[in-house]
Amino acid sequence: MSVLETGRHRLPLLAIAQASKELTHNEALARLDALVHSVCVDQVNIPPEPGNSDIGKCWLIGATPLAEWVGKSGQIAYWIGGGWRYLAPVEGMRSRILPTGCDMVFSDGQWHFPPAIVDPIAGAVVDTQARNAITTLLSYFRMIGLIT
Repeated sequence: MSVLETGRHRLPLLAIAQASKELTHNEALARLDALVHSVCVDQVNIPPEPGNSDIGKCWLIGATPLAEWVGKSGQIAYWIGGGWRYLAPVEGMRSRILPTGCDMVFSDGQWHFPPAIVDPIAGAVVDTQARNAITTLLSYFRMIGLIT
């Protein structure tokens, strides 16, 4: 981390007597635009070919990235019109994945998606299914810090 960056998300800071302050300021605004209420178009390994209508959109880089995303697994890539910028996730960061409509949470060095929970159905195993569903929910709520 540079002295001229914020501690958590490494947003660039202006320096005293810095020339072209607008470049640093604009970079910080672009990062904030991607971070605040983060939404990812999808989780993919291959960089899409975005156009002008994709400026500001984010993608979660998958576990086995290719091309210019190699070495950036788990980061959020955002398109600024002239190229890609990358955000390294920090503990507790959240982002919505549009295709699933679910929020993911970065915890213990990886992204966690909400667990799939099977609805209990009528029959002899309802009690077991209901207990499994409740246990899964409680574990997930604890992991994301909703309950202790």
